[in-house]
Amino acid sequence: MKIFGIILFILLPIISFSQDSLANHYKIYNTSKQKIVTVDDIINDMSKSDVLFFGEEHDDSTGHYLEYKLLKKLEDKYPNKVALSMEMFETDCQNVLNEYLYGLIREKNFRTDTRVWPNYKDYSLLIEFAKTNHMPVIAANAPSRYTNMVNRLGLNSLQQLSTIGKSYLPPLPIDTATGTYYEKFTQIMGGHASTPGMQMYQAQNLWDATMGWSIAKFIETHKGYKILQLNGGFHSEEKLGAVAQLKRYAHNVRILNIAVYSDESFENPDWIKLSKNGDYIILTDPKLPKTF
Repeated sequence: MKIFGIILFILLPIISFSQDSLANHYKIYNTSKQKIVTVDDIINDMSKSDVLFFGEEHDDSTGHYLEYKLLKKLEDKYPNKVALSMEMFETDCQNVLNEYLYGLIREKNFRTDTRVWPNYKDYSLLIEFAKTNHMPVIAANAPSRYTNMVNRLGLNSLQQLSTIGKSYLPPLPIDTATGTYYEKFTQIMGGHASTPGMQMYQAQNLWDATMGWSIAKFIETHKGYKILQLNGGFHSEEKLGAVAQLKRYAHNVRILNIAVYSDESFENPDWIKLSKNGDYIILTDPKLPKTF
């Protein structure tokens, strides 16, 4: 099974997207129209939207395949007007990321100096596609040292950072959304008793806010662009988290969100149960191999 996963990613760049090799291994559901749709339907819906959030499961091979497919189709429809935004790179690495995209530094140095994720192979095709097509890539996430700092010391500790440190983050103070998002967070963490104080939740909000702010900053200087934002699913489910934070920084931004799950219900999904999580729900075949 692992060998199949490796072969899949070797072949991805040369797959003919007019013949979808994995078409039988994912289902896309439009929650407003309550029907099964195609990737092209999502691309067409982007005519009325600015940002497409893709809430992935980080180890889902089919999900990564669809990210590449969406990015390629967006570029085909909106040439030179597409940007990729990624949780997987941190704001203090934006300059290094740009240097690699411009062909100034070696991939080895890029990987080291941007502190790529252990599963970078799952995203390398996207980066190489962006590089080839001169596409901007937004390093959207907060530096991990600062989310760790908030997790230990709370959000107020960010006020102690230097001007340079603060430049990598949204304007302080960070808004911590309460209500539905907080309840979802505590539930996934095992309940209120399992969450030590508010610091862990505050760190989550810093993470979300920085992604939203990074996208909003790009929108200010790149009118008319279509942005594909990649992040773990929890950050954008129900248009909470990073989606809600983006709306705070760019009130008029138009957003579509996709929630993606590799789920045992693939053969007979309960769309009603899942539909609240996104404008589109994508289920992928859990029988296919994970990437790690």
